[in-house]
Amino acid sequence: MQAAASSTALRLAEVRKMFLTRNGQVVNALAGVSLEVGRSEVVAVLGPSGCGKSTLLRVLAGLDDAYNGTINSDRAAGADARTTERLQSATVFQTDSTLPWMTVEQNLRVGLAGLSIDRATQKERIDRYLGLVGLADFRNAYPHELSGGMRQRVAIARALASEPLLLLMDEPLAALDAQTRLVMQQELLAIWAVTRSTVVYVTHDIAEALALADRVVVMSARPGRIKSVHDVPFPRDRDVIEMRRHPAFRELEVALWKSVAEEVGSSLGAPAKPAASTIGVRIDDIARSV
Repeated sequence: MQAAASSTALRLAEVRKMFLTRNGQVVNALAGVSLEVGRSEVVAVLGPSGCGKSTLLRVLAGLDDAYNGTINSDRAAGADARTTERLQSATVFQTDSTLPWMTVEQNLRVGLAGLSIDRATQKERIDRYLGLVGLADFRNAYPHELSGGMRQRVAIARALASEPLLLLMDEPLAALDAQTRLVMQQELLAIWAVTRSTVVYVTHDIAEALALADRVVVMSARPGRIKSVHDVPFPRDRDVIEMRRHPAFRELEVALWKSVAEEVGSSLGAPAKPAASTIGVRIDDIARSV
């Protein structure tokens, strides 16, 4: 079920991206991507490796401005007057992005650099978001003293502390073990319930996409296009384990797997024939193991 959104937070129209490889070959990464994301909506993006998911996030983050097409956001439209007090976007990556020579609190303070907020406001935000991710008692710890899941929570808190108009997440849980991933999925839902963030979430995990998102976008094999968009028929106050037992979850996971598998087969030069029964076994195994 899509979160209530008063307006469109992000609009992409015919976004195209090409780049040159080292040997001079032209690669067509994105081919006419059009998408709208509502305020406070969570949109997950699925697709085969190399389809342009991470490239799309880099474009949205402003890390790559050499593209064709149009991208309009709240800030670009002047919808938020506090543009110097919050970032247009913040990104959480798959790899550990904490600064090892800094404490947890210092890592968050770095994320606030450049914003027009005073020290008192910085402290208030740091306190708030460390509390939100359950790390208030670890503010003076260094990254090497934390588990992988805790370090990723530091990265999430750092991104949230800038109060971005758009939160971009590029497989942020991919490096974690299966049990920690499930716990973090539930924690992300709790965090978003408080922050009402607008989120674009890239993942290869279909079950994770369904657990977290209001809508799931499937991208085609390169050049990346929007192949299909699927509404997730569950309310936001969901349980990431219990929802896996719901018939609607299984049906949608099978449909998404078939759609993604077709593109994986296309990227490999051969048609894919996914077996729905395999997915049912996997979901039951996960539910029993937690």
